Amino acid sequence: MPSDFHEVRFPLDVSLGRRGGPVRRTDIVTLSSGREHRNSRWAGSRRRYDAGLGVRTLDALHTVIAFFEERRGRLYGFRFRDRTDWRSGSPSTEPTPLDQRIGTGDGQTSSFPLMKAYGSSFAPYSRPIAKPVGGTVRVAVNGIERSAGTGFNCDPTTGIVTFTAAPPAGAIITAGFAFDVPVRFDTDELDIDLSTFDAGGIPQIPLIEIVP
Repeated sequence: MPSDFHEVRFPLDVSLGRRGGPVRRTDIVTLSSGREHRNSRWAGSRRRYDAGLGVRTLDALHTVIAFFEERRGRLYGFRFRDRTDWRSGSPSTEPTPLDQRIGTGDGQTSSFPLMKAYGSSFAPYSRPIAKPVGGTVRVAVNGIERSAGTGFNCDPTTGIVTFTAAPPAGAIITAGFAFDVPVRFDTDELDIDLSTFDAGGIPQIPLIEIVP
């Protein structure tokens, strides 16, 4: 997504007041017996947000309008901080190099994409993390942390971890990180009614995740 994506974050003070979360697409067919057949149309989830709840002042609204215009509406993607899910562990816990398993060494492969697992027992879901926050990625091989810059590098625009030397066969590769969600505006129009804004009305600012 490099040519149509701007590596800039949506105003953080506005994103704190957003609403929304993951969305999935499931087809359900109900048989004459009353039983159901369920089928997931999407392999992964996709997040939707409404950032309008975070706009509390005219200055904040002005900032969002400028951000919207520079992105040309839906044309360019950007980073968004989801304060309910922005770290490899819980939101209140600093990342550690043992948070998430991202691969197993084979002695030849040196690059591994960042992933975050949800669930553990029945059907864990592994989510690709394409927009880590630069300087936050920590990586370990068989529980021993590697040094950023000398032992590995992580591209903050793709989430790909590249080791200077391929990890040995069977080595467990883990990582911890903070990350943003790649999103775009889900509208080409900001409908702003200042009469209702002054009375507490909030404009709608729909955002949708860009699947990496």
